[in-house]
Amino acid sequence: MPVVKITETVSVGDKLTIFAGPCVAESEEICFQIAEYMLDLCSKYDLQYVFKASFDKANRSSGSTFRGPGLDAGLELLNKIKTTLKLPIVTDIHESCQAESIAKVADIIQVPAFLCRQTDLLEACAATGKVINIKKGQFMAPEDMKGAVEKVKSAGNEKVLLTERGSSFGYHNLVVDMRSLVTMRELGVPVVFDATHSVQLPGGLGNASGGQREFVMPLAKAAAAVGIDALFLEVHPDPDKAKSDGPNSVDFKMVEEILAAVKQIHYIS
Repeated sequence: MPVVKITETVSVGDKLTIFAGPCVAESEEICFQIAEYMLDLCSKYDLQYVFKASFDKANRSSGSTFRGPGLDAGLELLNKIKTTLKLPIVTDIHESCQAESIAKVADIIQVPAFLCRQTDLLEACAATGKVINIKKGQFMAPEDMKGAVEKVKSAGNEKVLLTERGSSFGYHNLVVDMRSLVTMRELGVPVVFDATHSVQLPGGLGNASGGQREFVMPLAKAAAAVGIDALFLEVHPDPDKAKSDGPNSVDFKMVEEILAAVKQIHYIS
């Protein structure tokens, strides 16, 4: 399996890596609280850590709900975390015109699942030279992600990751086919399992998405047994008060239980 270098000290593909943070950068206090906790936790379990948070949630169920601080303020906050805590950063991109600005801060540019086929967006991401994490669309077969990988690589960037985050299964429900992790790995790229978005219930609350966080642990353990290179988790000190994706986020106690279990399975699978 190829190893994708994120920074001088962090690579995906050789040692289990954790992408974790709040769904959205809702405040500096919350972001630093989570980043500091996860940094210590990953150090405790000898895991690589990348801080994740979105500066803008452009695909919220309702147009009136909290989206985040926006591009400029959000990147300023992410850069503060990066420089203060010496952490790599992964954040979402939504439009091609954002690529250059995001690349100044992010070590990994993440293409949201809904946008995984957008050629101009993928090519703009590739042109930055950063690592590109493409989330598999809820509507995509895993083997069809080959096209997304080829779009980035044909634009001159070999640093690609693919993320499984569940597939649409009727209305307001997702299901994870663990075979997709194997299939996407066979495309020659490291794979990430998004354990928290995989338990989301899209639009399930009418004006917001619901979630079933009780299933995060079993799905994460199953993915580790199948084989993953990184685990993606939305973490919040009080998920029920999170401004985005609270129902599928995990708290500090649960995330430690998950990491302990996943690490044990990962290194014997």
